Amino acid sequence: MKKQGGQRVVILGGGVAGSHVAKSPFHADVTLVDPKEYFEIPWANLRAMVEPSFAERSVINHRDYFTNGNIVTSSAVNVTETEVLTADGSQIAYDYLVVATGHADPLPKSRSERLNQYKEENQKIKSAHSILIVGGGPTGVELAGEIAVDFPDKKLTLVHKGSRLLEFIGAKAADKTLNWLKSRNVEVKLEQSVDLNVTDEHKIYGTSAGETIEADCHFLCIGKPLATAWLKETVLKNDLDVHGRIKVDENLKVKGRGNIFAIGDITDIPVWSDFVGNQAGFLAQKQAEVVVKNLKLMIGVGKACRMETYKPHSALAIVSLGRNDAVAEFPFITISGRIPGFIKSGDLFVGKIKQENGTQP
Repeated sequence: MKKQGGQRVVILGGGVAGSHVAKSPFHADVTLVDPKEYFEIPWANLRAMVEPSFAERSVINHRDYFTNGNIVTSSAVNVTETEVLTADGSQIAYDYLVVATGHADPLPKSRSERLNQYKEENQKIKSAHSILIVGGGPTGVELAGEIAVDFPDKKLTLVHKGSRLLEFIGAKAADKTLNWLKSRNVEVKLEQSVDLNVTDEHKIYGTSAGETIEADCHFLCIGKPLATAWLKETVLKNDLDVHGRIKVDENLKVKGRGNIFAIGDITDIPVWSDFVGNQAGFLAQKQAEVVVKNLKLMIGVGKACRMETYKPHSALAIVSLGRNDAVAEFPFITISGRIPGFIKSGDLFVGKIKQENGTQP
């Protein structure tokens, strides 16, 4: 219920962007709506697959950093001009709404279930002699790097449908990455797809080029759809572009709406198509900072004034290659090895994020 004189801020999504807004101090009643009970540092996922104890630091209960607001552990299913409806039947009134639902990625509800999931993935890797990774974007490449370094005895095959790895960055960075993987005995097959419908107990996979790959298990590392399809049945149905992204203005408000913001990779800001992983996380945080400033202004004076403008950033692209190496693309130079690895690969920025949200590093 709305407190006398208080404003109500509702945030949909507890990822990098949504959690950053939620933990910010407002003179308002703040409610975070998320189908899971925790925030997860997404670019640490792959390290947690080879080292499950790493997830103890990278998977954080919402209540550990969001101490003064309301948490509704459910999915939003409808938005009206005045309230949010959730799958568990909650009706949450808002004065200001922030949509930060990210990508559709079904995850366990509780932190303990998520930690157990990482233990199961780790056991899957440990018990396999040969492993197939499908997808040569940053997720597939980083997973291959993590396994190649921690389990050098595994036979690793990476299959990618594109003509080169990591299409979101330059060819030089892709070449350096390919050379690194080959030096760790990872077999890379480009311009091929894989039929994953395998019933044979020997797990022999066929590719589009007529080749066969024997693997004890596989990991599918391809892009996930945006979590915006549900908005097509809401008051925001006309605020989506043809790709399902929410159209926002320079203040990150949904275009034409005075009290609804959208942030993260669900927005139609063009730069999103170029960045992933920690780079997208960096941009999501920058957007969240703009929305926090604008919400404070609007809550303080009751209307929009002196609104903060979001200026698209050029993020440094870094792809981890195991625990010590990485490839980094700067505006005028591409480097690989220990120097970019020192920037990202060791701790994967987990300590920095935990310090920022006030939890123990």
